[in-house]
Amino acid sequence: MTTNSSSRSEAYAAAGVDITAGYKAVELMKSHIARTMTAGVASDIGGFGGLFALDTAAMEQPVLVSGTDGVGTKLRIAQLMDKHDTIGIDCVAMCVNDVICCGAKPLFFLDYIACGKNYPEKIAAIVGGVAEGCVQAGCALIGGETAEHPGMMAEDDYDLAGFSVGVVDRKKIVDHSAMAVGDVIIALPSSGVHSNGFSLVRRVFNVEHADLRSPVEALGGKSLGETLLTPTRIYVKSILALLAEVSVRGISHITGGGFYENIPRSIPDGLCAKIDRSAVRVLPIFDLIAKTGHIDERDMFNTFNMGVGMSVVVPKAEADKALAILKAQGEDAYLLGEIVAGEEKVVLC
Repeated sequence: MTTNSSSRSEAYAAAGVDITAGYKAVELMKSHIARTMTAGVASDIGGFGGLFALDTAAMEQPVLVSGTDGVGTKLRIAQLMDKHDTIGIDCVAMCVNDVICCGAKPLFFLDYIACGKNYPEKIAAIVGGVAEGCVQAGCALIGGETAEHPGMMAEDDYDLAGFSVGVVDRKKIVDHSAMAVGDVIIALPSSGVHSNGFSLVRRVFNVEHADLRSPVEALGGKSLGETLLTPTRIYVKSILALLAEVSVRGISHITGGGFYENIPRSIPDGLCAKIDRSAVRVLPIFDLIAKTGHIDERDMFNTFNMGVGMSVVVPKAEADKALAILKAQGEDAYLLGEIVAGEEKVVLC
């Protein structure tokens, strides 16, 4: 898309919407978007729709899998820190990490940014983060939208959401149907709070008035703001490598609602995920949240990922192989528990 020098509305600008700022933002983000291009991309940025040529030659019955999400109130931390180049990774992660849970490879991604005022450099920084997330996930950024909302949002305010589509051969969908007593649960560590529970985080730390920039001993010398802005880990390439060699029987992306809400989503009736509480490698930020907010352990595990961003269920006989594959992909994976008979879908003991 090139800048249209003849397109400018003085009346629209007087109402708070600067069309030319949108053109500048697109020009600034082009280099970021170029990094994400894959073989299936069939359109250039700036058209009315993003085109993607789906190659299904190696599939008997391709099934499209979609996911959409935002970043939630973690955006407020980015705004307070005036740091906008990583929040886009979170947006991609929240979508593609869901898509991969049923075994689908993410193909492409689109983003939507609503802002009070279009500051092209800020918008380009946000999209730069989205592009980095797409690179990590191996999918293409084929389109998006930036909308100014003067009078509805403060000038420095913005919201970010995204949408991803993936594909999987029907016979390879991970649907927990083969899960059985004796299977083991493997933890893939999180990078931090990821993008969930930030309404509670903001209240606990009173972030509007907190010192977000000074080093915190309990966080290994990192600042609170830096720690909270750590991008959500993207597990796509690791899970795809695992799926290629191991019989994966269930995958859970641990987001808002923590262990108690997300792990049960991949467990069939009559089976229970028995989690070894002593095995959970709780990150320091969660200890600080619990201590500062006087939050009991049950609520912590029912709100946050607690250091486990994703859990995977595999047959016990393939556990060592699965751990080796994940570690080769850079995941410090470890055994978290086992599948047992029971009416409760998850128990920590």
